[in-house]
Amino acid sequence: MIRTVLNSDAPILAEIYNHYVQNTVITFEQEPVSSLEMAKRIQDRQEEKLPWLVVEHQGVVFGYAYATAWRAREAYRHSVESTVYLQKDSCGKGWGSLLLQSLLKELRQKDVHAVMAGIALPNDASCSLHETHGFTKVAHFSQVGRKHQRWVDVGYWQKILLPSSTVKSSNRG
Repeated sequence: MIRTVLNSDAPILAEIYNHYVQNTVITFEQEPVSSLEMAKRIQDRQEEKLPWLVVEHQGVVFGYAYATAWRAREAYRHSVESTVYLQKDSCGKGWGSLLLQSLLKELRQKDVHAVMAGIALPNDASCSLHETHGFTKVAHFSQVGRKHQRWVDVGYWQKILLPSSTVKSSNRG
């Protein structure tokens, strides 16, 4: 089941995310995130009127996806960045695809025009997930992050959701 995030999800979402913080270069964050910090991030997305979804099955949360503003300047108001994280043992079971598909549907309803996904490389699973859902690689930055004593490249994938003629003047209100 895909549902909107609840504040009570913050502890499990922090647990999911902190696996990647501590054990991978998938996120450039270096210190684990507290439940309180995760709750603040959830609230920030809600205030921006951007979706944050979780996938839950039989009472267990397997992952989450959300969108953030792409850039602060007003002209970017129709563009967002998407994020998807799954429980470490839940990859390859379709949860990420379900989350991303649901997120894209909600973003279309909010008249979002362009969605970007920044992916620390290599990350074949995430690249494949995004390409399966129609994202195209548009940029590759070499050695832009350093974590776990190594340099990390970042690629950007983009998907245009709506034809330019259908976008309204505001997508978040």
